[in-house]
Amino acid sequence: MWQSDASEFLAVQDAELALLSSTVRSDAEHVSSLLADDFAEIGRSGRRWTYGETVAALQVEGPRATPVTSEWLFYRLSSELILVTYRLHGTDHDSRHSSLWELAGPVLRFHQSTSIPSS
Repeated sequence: MWQSDASEFLAVQDAELALLSSTVRSDAEHVSSLLADDFAEIGRSGRRWTYGETVAALQVEGPRATPVTSEWLFYRLSSELILVTYRLHGTDHDSRHSSLWELAGPVLRFHQSTSIPSS
């Protein structure tokens, strides 16, 4: 069952928000501690990113404001896995994000973002 109450999943939400922060994104050791070794992402462009590509790209990314998020939902898939979705409000467009987190850690196993067309 989907739930909007994050209280049970605060560590996961905090980790997801940390990955949106320039301070964390530029710290390869911190990013590595949050990503599974076999992590994969499908970005807004449709490109598939691996663990190594993601860590390397985030290290050289320039500083940016931490984006605003909303519409957080959590779905427990098993005792170890949680599916998280939320909306990210960008300066020029919004996007929807989904992440598969392993609760132990927590560790991010998969992430996908999809642009929301302007109306």
